[in-house]
Amino acid sequence: MAKVQKDRAKVSDLESHLGFWLRYVSNHVSQAFATKLLKSDVTVAEWVILREMYGREAVASSALAEFAGLSRGAVSKLVDRLLHKKLLTRVGRDDDRRFQSIELTEAGRELVPRLAALADLNDVEFFSPLSISERAALLATLRKLVKGHGLKKIPTD
Repeated sequence: MAKVQKDRAKVSDLESHLGFWLRYVSNHVSQAFATKLLKSDVTVAEWVILREMYGREAVASSALAEFAGLSRGAVSKLVDRLLHKKLLTRVGRDDDRRFQSIELTEAGRELVPRLAALADLNDVEFFSPLSISERAALLATLRKLVKGHGLKKIPTD
């Protein structure tokens, strides 16, 4: 019994790791947002694609993958789901039938601002215990970590 207690004393607690707290908060804020999205029949990953497409002309799936920071396979699956929901449409080129791009449908363009308002509300609700200066400091710190590690992939799950 004494050996188990001695060994346990050598191992850091979960709660002593910043990564634990980041994941803890991230999971809860993401779940709250996913719950808000349920009424719109859009997942968080689909929201990322819709938001990235908003304000853009038709683009190739490969370009969408690049600026969304996702794999082509992941984007392909998300695009297929959004095509099925009639929030995206495929656009062919007259000069090259092999090339197809995607763009938001009118329904997709109308939906994005409503979902963005939900994302804004989710942030306000979740981060309300922090002062404005604390939120700014947290945002600056997280952006510094993203930049410092060269992170590109947008979290979608």
